[in-house]
Amino acid sequence: MTKVTAQLSVSVDGFYAGPRHTGDGDWMQSAESAGFFRLTRWVTDGMAWRERQGFAGGERDTNSDVIAESFGAAGAYVMGRRMADGGEVPWGEEPPFRAPVFVVTHRPRQPLLRAGGTSFTYVTDGVASAVEQARAAAGDRDVAVAGGGSLVRQVIKAGLLDELELHVVPVVLGTGLRLLDADLDLGEKEAIELTPTRVIPTPQVTHIRYAVGGRAPLVLDDRGSGGGPTKIVG
Repeated sequence: MTKVTAQLSVSVDGFYAGPRHTGDGDWMQSAESAGFFRLTRWVTDGMAWRERQGFAGGERDTNSDVIAESFGAAGAYVMGRRMADGGEVPWGEEPPFRAPVFVVTHRPRQPLLRAGGTSFTYVTDGVASAVEQARAAAGDRDVAVAGGGSLVRQVIKAGLLDELELHVVPVVLGTGLRLLDADLDLGEKEAIELTPTRVIPTPQVTHIRYAVGGRAPLVLDDRGSGGGPTKIVG
C-alpha cells in the first residue's frame, strides 16, 4: 500500500537549517546553508548517498543503509519550488531521484525531463493535487515528500502524511528554520499524535520513524491527583 512519507534532518532544538537566506548573496556562504550542511553531514558521508550522486568514497554503515532504504522505497516525490530551483543546476542532467517529481508552485512551467528516469512536473493547483498525482505515479511504492520544511508542514496540515522520519543530529543551532512550527494551525487544545515505529541510534544521528495520526483533542489528565485509570491497593 502506498504511503506518503517525509523525512528531514533536524537539530535537537528542532531546526532543519540556519536562519533563512533572503539576500542576493551566495546561498552557500549563508547561515542557512551552514546549519543545513551541519545537519546533513551524516548523509553526505554515506556511501549510498555518494553512489547515488555518482561520487566515490563514503562510509558503508548503518546511516548509509538508512539512505539506501529511503531511495529504494520512493516511487515518486513531491517537492517545493524553492528546493527544485535550488537543486536544478547542482543535480545536473541525471538527478538522484530516478522517479517522477511533482513540484508544488504558483508559477507554471513545462515539465522538465532528465536522464535516469527523473522528471519534474510543476503543479499549480495545490499540495493535495501534487500528492494525488504522485500517488498515481508511484505504483506500489511510496510517495516521498522531499521538502523543504514548509512543504512538509503543508502536507501535515492537510492531513496527507502517513509517516514522518526525523534524523535527529546531536547539535543545538539556537535559531533557524524550524520544521514543526505554529503554521500547522492547531487549536489551543489540539495536537497531532505520533506513534514511534522505529528508532535507530548511531553516534552521528538518531533515526526516529513515526506513524502520523490525525488531529486529536488535548484533555485534562488528572492522574496526579490519584484519580487515574488504576489504583495501587496496599
